[in-house]
Formats: sequence, structure tokens, C-alpha cells
Amino acid sequence: MNVGFVAHSSKKKLMQDFCIAYRGILSKHQLFATATTGRLVEEVTNLHIHKFLPGHLGGQQQMAAQISNNDMDMVIFLRDPHHPAPHEPDVNDIVKLCDIYNIPIATNLATAELLVLALGNGELEWREV
Repeated sequence: MNVGFVAHSSKKKLMQDFCIAYRGILSKHQLFATATTGRLVEEVTNLHIHKFLPGHLGGQQQMAAQISNNDMDMVIFLRDPHHPAPHEPDVNDIVKLCDIYNIPIATNLATAELLVLALGNGELEWREV
């Protein structure tokens, strides 16, 4: 399955920790991320991640295109609802596309854990039908 990762600047460390914790599950799937998030996760997990451009330089649009083409099975977008920087990706675009194309998305750690555990248990295989 194709799993996408995006994280606002203040959530990148949390994304690294999340991916370390669930490395075993994630290693069995194709992983995609905006540039900085992908690089930071790769550095601490040794997982192979296809890196798009930085979010504010087109990476968000590349992720959106994958979603629109039904080439993304799950997205984890750890966002900072209180302090997003102006250059950071706008969560609304990706959330809207996930809603349109019925792609499971997590925007916080609790939901991310539920989705990755479901992924590990094969409960998202309906995406492959």
C-alpha cells in the first residue's frame, strides 16, 4: 500500500518518533513524503521514502496529484493547528481530496496510530479492490 506523510515544522520530530515506533509495519509498504519530512524520517528509520518537493514548493501538489489519481492509500498529515507557518502546506487541500477520493487520513497522533495499526492488520486491504 502507498502511505503518504506530511508534517508541519513543529510536528516533524513527532513524525520521526511515530515512524520509529511503527517501522516494522511501515517497512512493508511504499512510503511517500514531502521533502524535509521524508529526509528526516529516513535519517532515523532507514526506511526508503519517495520524497516529493518541499511542501511549499510543490510537494503538497504532488501529494494531491497522487491522491487524485487514487495512487495513495493512506495519508498521515501531522499538523499544528495553532501555529502553522505561512510557507507550510495547507491541510485543507489534502484533507478535502482525501474526503473526495475516500482515502483514510490522520491529522493527529491518535488517529495516525489507529490507521497504522489497521494497516498492519490488513484492515485497509479494501483499498486494493
